[in-house]
Amino acid sequence: MRKGILLLVFLSALLFIKAQDYSNYRPSATLVNDLVHTKLKVSFDYPNEKLLGEAWITLKPHFYSTDSLTLDAKGMVIEKVTLNGGKSLKYSYKNSKIKVQLDKNYKKDEQYTVYIKYTAIPSEVTQEGSAAINSAKGLYFINPRGEEKGKPTQIWTQGETESSSCWFPTLDTPNQKTSQEIYMTVPDKYVTLSNGTLKSQTKNSDGTRTDYWKFDKKHAPYLFFMGVGDFAVVKDKWKNIPVDYYVEREYEPYAKQIFGETPAMIEFFSNLLNYPYPWDKYSQMVGRDYVSGAMENTTATLHMEKAQQKPGQLIDENSWESVIAHELFHHWFGDLTTTESWSNLTVNESFANYSEYLWFEHKYGKDKAEEHRREERQSYLLGGDNFPKDLVRFHYANREDMFDAVSYQKGGLILHMLRNYLGDEAFFAGLNNFLKTNEYKAVEAHQLRLALEEVTGKDLNWFFNQWYFSNGHPKLKVTYSYDEAKKSVKIILVQTQDPKFQFPLDIDVYENGKATRHQVWVKATESNTFELPYKTKPQLVNVNPDHIILSEITDEKNTENYIFQYKHSPEYYSRITALEKLADVQTSNTQALETLLNAAANDKFYGIRIFAISKLDETNPGVKQKSSSILEKLASSDSKTLVQAEALKQLAKINASQYAGLFKKLSASPSYAIKAACITGLLESDKTAAQEIVTSIDDQNPGEVLLSAIVKTAIVNKDYSRLETISKNILELIAKSESQEEANTYFEIIRTIMSGDYPQETRNVIDSIVRIYPQVKNYSNFTELLRHVMEGAYQLKQQALSSEPDNQSLKDQVEYISKAIPKLK
Repeated sequence: MRKGILLLVFLSALLFIKAQDYSNYRPSATLVNDLVHTKLKVSFDYPNEKLLGEAWITLKPHFYSTDSLTLDAKGMVIEKVTLNGGKSLKYSYKNSKIKVQLDKNYKKDEQYTVYIKYTAIPSEVTQEGSAAINSAKGLYFINPRGEEKGKPTQIWTQGETESSSCWFPTLDTPNQKTSQEIYMTVPDKYVTLSNGTLKSQTKNSDGTRTDYWKFDKKHAPYLFFMGVGDFAVVKDKWKNIPVDYYVEREYEPYAKQIFGETPAMIEFFSNLLNYPYPWDKYSQMVGRDYVSGAMENTTATLHMEKAQQKPGQLIDENSWESVIAHELFHHWFGDLTTTESWSNLTVNESFANYSEYLWFEHKYGKDKAEEHRREERQSYLLGGDNFPKDLVRFHYANREDMFDAVSYQKGGLILHMLRNYLGDEAFFAGLNNFLKTNEYKAVEAHQLRLALEEVTGKDLNWFFNQWYFSNGHPKLKVTYSYDEAKKSVKIILVQTQDPKFQFPLDIDVYENGKATRHQVWVKATESNTFELPYKTKPQLVNVNPDHIILSEITDEKNTENYIFQYKHSPEYYSRITALEKLADVQTSNTQALETLLNAAANDKFYGIRIFAISKLDETNPGVKQKSSSILEKLASSDSKTLVQAEALKQLAKINASQYAGLFKKLSASPSYAIKAACITGLLESDKTAAQEIVTSIDDQNPGEVLLSAIVKTAIVNKDYSRLETISKNILELIAKSESQEEANTYFEIIRTIMSGDYPQETRNVIDSIVRIYPQVKNYSNFTELLRHVMEGAYQLKQQALSSEPDNQSLKDQVEYISKAIPKLK
């Protein structure tokens, strides 16, 4: 699962971190009975948001004989429990458990089948969502009565962590595995998707159709999936395996632009792991109002609607490409081999996380992959509450707490260290051994260690003990001294954190513009000293040049060192670290500014060009003077639209009026990033021209960057013709505000909506608050903010109603808000 992007932005701005409780030991689920096969027949009561179901569940005792069965079943009405549709069985149903008395004592490997007739009612599920997965009802009816304008009617399911038992009875733990078959009866106008292969479709006399999906291999219950709706199905393939994309019809022409790299990803990952894609198909569906980022349901991944993009966004970059890779890689790590317990979640998520790096490295080169790894590192380092958490955690307050930057980002960074320590050939051979040894099984981190040790012959306990079963990371203070007589440089590394770590470390020593790389072994002691030879006094000593070791380093480099480092170090991390330091002194050091400008204009990687441009301090007259001509050229002719857009933003800071002509000219670009930058620039110099551009945009779902420019234009010009589109995304724009001033402009839009008669817009804002609230409910700053917005909305609507007491629309809006307020608990 890829967590929602919005969540990460919220957390990045936290001023208060809630203390975590790790006092509770979380054992693996005890295996009394094992799932063997699950057969379901389901139909849907759309108006009442219910599922009418029948389940045939085949099981066998795991080891010890048993005469009873306990199944997970949340928010259900149980009508009947029998032995394979025949003999009635005694049962009780309470606390989301069905306890069944079997007809006899069953021995190990003696199979039996229980039949259950039931109704699943998602509204009666009491378990709550989390920051990563903001709802846990398992089964979701989207606009089931067709009341919401512009929103399709859909049904989709979300099983992770233990929510599949909200729509069918099962043993809802990740260490269970079962094959499955599902008969889904739906209105004939809709398409369906589930795990495995569509075996048949039967039209019924009442205008419905029954689709039969069959999945013969074994996977965990949380990976079961159903999707229903009016989707366009765009077909693709990898070799003889179907690869399909289920999108809203508006996005059908662009589905292959969004998802079209999937076959190449399957080919790459299959070859890299020397383990061909193990399933009979691969489908991806985009669902409305999805409760997270994306989910790796076996052969049937579900994505949030942000995956759907238009050409104006895709020309800048496919912002969802990393997520597409992430969910696909889960089909080896997560679906084929599955975490044995939520404590070991990282054996799913760290690999999916690292697959993003692997794909970028393969497709776009090392710099792009390293840029992505830097972002992942920052996500981990951002939260100080990440540092005390073990990667594999047997103590946590709630299983949902495992979906964090430790299991994901830190886990991926640790795999990168392991890959570099073992070498590519050994690392990927070890992964192949792990997959083949544990295919279709539940696994722990220990099994990963054993598989790698078997291949390499190396003992890896030291690595796993400190990185998997402990916490934190090295914090290093580095000092240097040079001995001309001995022709050596002494490097002292002091670990300031506890516990201490041991690890291999690269150190580059530069002489005559060239580096000699030395690998040293840092012991788990407070201080380590290394003496490295040189012929002439080094121009630079660069510790951890690739940032392979997850660490925080403080050293003694000066501005001259960083200028040299940028110019001579090939590594992405060394270049961008140098620029970050040089940006701090650009107004006082001419050479630092020139290096920054050179990077902006000429660095081989566009991501560093963007970074260098963004760091220019255009409030300084000297920087303005030297950067303007460079930025003009970049804005007009750089090969990457995102670089052009960043240059335009800086030109607006230099003199928006001076560059109004350029903004008008480039606003015709198909790039949404460029168009947004031009609109924003014109707002400061020619707001009428900005309005004309906005009026010409007919895309109702233009993505965050362009939408932000549209919102700012609406505020400046007090034009509210696009309020419906704006209202759907206003909270996300607030979350991504770069300043309080910017956030306040978005709040002004909310005030406008709530002060007047805007029924759909009001509902959009309120629905967004209710949807986002579970992600931040443990963080007092944001819960207080959301409650304040909700209560303020209620007061403003009451005031509007007092002016028009007979306005039924306003009455309905007041009632809608009043019903939503209790949900913010």
